[in-house]
This record gives sequence, C-alpha cells and structure tokens, in this order.
Amino acid sequence: MSIPSTGHSRWRLKLGPGGSHAWQYLESDEQCAYWPQTDIDRYWLGIPVNLPALPTARDALDAAQNGLTFLKNLQAPDGHFPGEYGGPMFLLPGVVIGSYIAGAAVQEQERRKMIKYLLNTAHPKDGGWGMGTLLRLGGTTASPSWGKFWMTVLGCLVLNRKFRLLPSWVPVHPGRWWIQTRMIFLPMSYLYRVRFQAKETPLILALREEIYTTPYKSISWPAQRNIVAAGDVYAPHTRLLDFMNLFLQGTLEACPFPPLQRRALQRVYSLICMEDENIVPPVSKIMNMLCRIHAEGRDSEAVARHVATRNDVVTGTNGSQLWDTAFAAQALVEIGLADVQDNPKHYHTAYRQGSKGAWAFSTKEQGYTLTDCTGEALKAILYLQNRRRNAPKLISDARIFDAVNLLMSMQCSDGGFGSYEVTRAPQFLESFNAAEVLANTMVEHTYPECTTCVITALRISQNYYLAYRKKDIDLTIRKAIKYLHGQQRQDGSWYGSWGTCFTYATMFALESLALVGETYASSARVKRACEFLLSKQMPDDGWGESYKSCEEERYIHHEHSQVVQTSWAAMALMYGRYPDTAPIGRAVSLVRSRQLPDGQWAQEAVEGIFNKTCTTFYPNLKLIFTIWMLGLAHKYIEGLE
Repeated sequence: MSIPSTGHSRWRLKLGPGGSHAWQYLESDEQCAYWPQTDIDRYWLGIPVNLPALPTARDALDAAQNGLTFLKNLQAPDGHFPGEYGGPMFLLPGVVIGSYIAGAAVQEQERRKMIKYLLNTAHPKDGGWGMGTLLRLGGTTASPSWGKFWMTVLGCLVLNRKFRLLPSWVPVHPGRWWIQTRMIFLPMSYLYRVRFQAKETPLILALREEIYTTPYKSISWPAQRNIVAAGDVYAPHTRLLDFMNLFLQGTLEACPFPPLQRRALQRVYSLICMEDENIVPPVSKIMNMLCRIHAEGRDSEAVARHVATRNDVVTGTNGSQLWDTAFAAQALVEIGLADVQDNPKHYHTAYRQGSKGAWAFSTKEQGYTLTDCTGEALKAILYLQNRRRNAPKLISDARIFDAVNLLMSMQCSDGGFGSYEVTRAPQFLESFNAAEVLANTMVEHTYPECTTCVITALRISQNYYLAYRKKDIDLTIRKAIKYLHGQQRQDGSWYGSWGTCFTYATMFALESLALVGETYASSARVKRACEFLLSKQMPDDGWGESYKSCEEERYIHHEHSQVVQTSWAAMALMYGRYPDTAPIGRAVSLVRSRQLPDGQWAQEAVEGIFNKTCTTFYPNLKLIFTIWMLGLAHKYIEGLE
C-alpha cells in the first residue's frame, strides 16, 4: 500500500505557553521561509541535526559534558524539553472515530501520517497490531471491551449510571475507583444510557460488511459480551464480573425508574463537565467530546474546545514535559519548571485528589496530581534554588510547603504511595476489571517507585527546611521505609509498574534507602539488591530488561543491553555505595561506546509501561540518565579510588 509522503521539511513543532507543544504543517514556501526549522524540529522528525562533532571524551565526565552539549540544543525557550510520549495504540482509533462523528475533518497531512504510522507498526508476521484484531481472530465481535465500545456495536459496560447516585461511603462507589478507570467509565456510561450512535453513512454501512465474520444483521449481540480473542486477554473476566453484567442487564435495565434515570444522567454529565474544566484526560477526552455533542450539539463551545486539542491525546497524554524536565534539572541543575498553585475546580464533588502544591506529568493544563512527578519536581526545585550560586528564588517557601503537605496527605494505609490518589476502594474491586488487555485498573495501588520518590523528596526538603513539620515528615518516611522493606522480593529486587521494570524500581529504592542511611555496608537489604543487579549484568557489561518482565512479573532479559537501563543499574549501585567500582566502570565504558560524535545516544528499546501490558516511550531519558550516570560515576569512581 503506497501513501504519498508529506515529507519532513514543512513540519514545525509549535511551542505554546505552559510547555504545550503540537506539530503544525506549513502549506507554502513563504510560511517555511518565515518559520525555519529548528534543531528541536529536526531532531524529533528524524532529520540529521548537523551539529558539529565534539572532542573525543577522555573520561566519564567528558562524555557527560558532551551529552549535555547536545541536550542543550533540545531545550525549549521556556526551559522544558519537548519530547515524544507515545506507545499506546488504542487512543488513535478513538481520535479518528470521534472526529468523524463530530464532523471535524482530520488535516490531510495528518491523515497521511496516521496511515503511515499504522502501516509502520503493523505486526511483521500477521499484519495486525498489538491491541487490534483480524477476521481470522474473530472479527470485531472478538475485540476487547474498548474496541466494542468504539465500534458502537454492543453496550457491555460494567458501570450503569445509577451507581453514581450511591452514597460516597459505599466501598464500590465509582468515586473510589482508580482515577483513569472511573474517568473512562463515566462517559461510557453516559453514552450507553442515551444509546449514542453515529448516524448511518455509506462508510459505516460498508464497514459493517467488512469487519465481522458473519453478516451484521445475523449477529446475536448479547452472546458477544464475553467473547475476546485469546491474544488480547491479559486479565480475563472473573465470574463475578460476568455475573454482574447479567445482573445489571436483567434487573436495572428491565426495571427502569425514569426520575432516577434522569437524575443519574444529570449527575454523570455534570461530572463530565467538571472533568473537562479540570484536566486534559488522556483516554476519556474524546469520549467526553461525544457526550458534549449529545448534550450541547456539534457547534457548541465545549465541543470546539475538544476539537482544537484532540491531537494532544493521539498516543497518550499531552507529553511528559514536567517528568523529563524534573529529571534533567536534578541531573544538570539548569532548567525551568511549571507547577500547580491551587486545587482543581470541583475537586471534592468530582472525587478528585487535591492538587494544591502538586506537579502534573506534563503541564498544568493536564492537571492530574501525581506523587512521583510532584516528588521529582520538588527535588529539582530544591536543587535549583539551593545548590546553584546566585540562583533566583522563583518558588516561594509557601509553595514548597504546599508540595510537602500534599505528599504527606497522599500516604496510604500500608505506608506506601499510589500514583494519583490515596487508595479509596477495597482490593476485591479488581474482580470487576473489564479492560481485558490491562491489569490493575480498578483500584489505586501503592507502588515502590512512587513511594521512593516521596521519601527522597521529603528527606531532601529537610536539608533546607528542617523545622517544617519535622515530626510529621519523620513519621511519614518511617512508614514509607517499612512499606518499601516489605515490597522487596526475596532475590533483592523491587517490581516496577511504571518503567521497565525491576531495574527501574530497584534504582529508585536504593536512592531512597541511601538517604536514610541504608547502604551496602550497613544493610542486608541493600546488599541483596546490589547482588541482584550484578547478577543481571550482560556479557557486554550493560543491562537490558524486556518489558515482558512487567507482564510476567519476573526478570526477563532483553536481547540487547540498553543505555537507559545500564544507567539505571549503575546509578543504583552507586546509590547503594557498592564498594567495587569494576562493574560500574564497565557500564560507563558501554554507555560511552554508544555515544555518537555530536554527543547524543540513539533510541533503543521502550522505557516505560503501565498496567502491566501497555508500553510507553520516554525518548528524552536516553539523553538525561546517561549524562546523569556518567557524571555520578566520574565522582564515585574517583572517590573510591
């Protein structure tokens, strides 16, 4: 299949206020002349940047400085580092389908790029996609629940809108669910109740003839509720979930009470509107747009706002600006930031975690409070304002204290920290997980890597604000360390849920343990962790872990070592104060050997993951953590020698 290329010369990365960025295609030569491409544009388009070769590095510090020289060319004027945040493929169909229903045309050049992307990511053997399906696998009726939803062929949703009227103290109240899941099921339940469906068009009629294995009119839709292709099932339905589907269909649907239905629908819609004011939701944004179309019409201001920003969520959230910049700031002590200065509107009535003092994953507009992002951003601020000579104090003490207060408020009952919120619902609610391709979607869980980010941020804050809530911070850290001890596996590792995987979490764990005095010499736990990492060092002296580790919950080697994971492992050994510099020195040599003449490193395997199966790219990390590790290693090896 041949698709005309749009080329690369006319694309520009438009950088907006607050760290926003979006690709824009220039139609004319005059526009191109007025707006020439930058190094940032060329780098992310895969065009040679043509920066000069740098002097050959003599040691790890020189290599780090060369890396920094290159990285500076990718910094935006406001201080953040633009970058791709991609990987999930289940979001693009929603954007395309939602745009079609909204009557919002996709730009021709964007359409071509989308098709190219799909062709380039097709499975090399069967021509399919990771979360897609083929007729030989059962057709659309065998797709997971989200696929069924988007094709609007079957209303097999777990959530009935009446659940929103339950008292908030009820354990299964949707306000207690994991935030991403409840924000997805919210518009799903609305659209299901109003039986929202696109008007029939020749295209839709043609699709009905192509995507099913049996004639469309002969399909028994209720019989398809629990049919999912085997390759798409990671978290099979429980019997309890299947029973609840039947129960809701047979009782609540069969016994309608119009006043209750109207009240529930109004409540659901009000929550959708609140969420549109609060955040840029990565998964539910297009679903919210369809709800606004039904309630207010295609030409409404609310729908126009959604259409204008729909490309923010084609492959994920609207970037990883804060996350990348916070790490870069800690590594380089040289970058600007963006934080959230107040709670979101309606945060209590919309069941949101408070966010005053928080940092989101990308920009303030994205809006979700995250423990690890807030922790890493707070550390970056403390370093920038206290470890640089004559540094301006742009973040007041009051705002520092807001962040500290927020972090302490998010500790869960087991001493650990979740991702977005405190745990609100009982663990048995995972039995109702209807997202067959993902795990751990119903409840906010606690995570070692989120917990360690909070520990390190709070401990470092005490270096500069020792008197502020000292007893409270000490108690929070003690509980968190106890949790961290309990999460360590017998082999010495920690399981990571947001990066790949044991290497990622173990690095964070050893950093936080070092700050409370636990090192290789003083702690059997740290010693076990270091020995675990050393046992995974590959013959070429690097580390490489496959994302399959997250799926199977056991360490699985990647076929090749990776500079990012090699950097994580070497940093972990240094945090743990491992006394033998030889394995660290060999890791340094491996990373240096892959540095290109202009100071950069090439992209290797995927770095991130969530919900055990969905991988995400963080391409800036290959530049940030390599520089960070090399700089640390230079000091560490010199110090021990």
